[in-house]
Amino acid sequence: MKNIPNILTLFRVILIPFFVLAFYLPIENSFYIAASIFFIAGVTDYLDGYIARRWNVSSKLGAFLDPVADKIMVITALVMVVGDHDRIAATVGEHSALWIMIPTLIMIGRELAISGLREWMADLGKRANVAVGNAGKWKTSLQMLALGGFIWQQGPWMVYLAYLVFYAAMVLTVVSMLQYFAAAWGELTSED
Repeated sequence: MKNIPNILTLFRVILIPFFVLAFYLPIENSFYIAASIFFIAGVTDYLDGYIARRWNVSSKLGAFLDPVADKIMVITALVMVVGDHDRIAATVGEHSALWIMIPTLIMIGRELAISGLREWMADLGKRANVAVGNAGKWKTSLQMLALGGFIWQQGPWMVYLAYLVFYAAMVLTVVSMLQYFAAAWGELTSED
């Protein structure tokens, strides 16, 4: 915990309960507070990676904690947005739950599949074969942007834009998953 990227990552983990609390606070503007916390978490995600690369600072703890912090924050936001579909339906109309649930299930399913694949590849000593790629980084950025829009909901235009970005993130979710499985395909199909 002696380097700044690890401190930023830990700060992002600490923000999660405050994000959830702000989202459900029964006060006016609670969604703005939650969106602000989510935005700060997104900025720390960018900063910890940027600083680690720029200063050539890395650690085993950071390599473990950074993707875990991202997944916990994104999955928490996905679950909260799905659970809050009534507010989105009031803004954009009926059936919003279905249009949010489908990409959410794909995104969460992908995270579980890739986490399992990485663990299995690590057991084989080939974890580097399934390192994070650009599609995965873009997917995370688009997820955070879309989720921020769903949380903030400044108006119908923001919700519609969030849907557009959310579905773009879903496409990148599938693309990045296929890339990871393609990278591991030789190991997955080899004989024991």
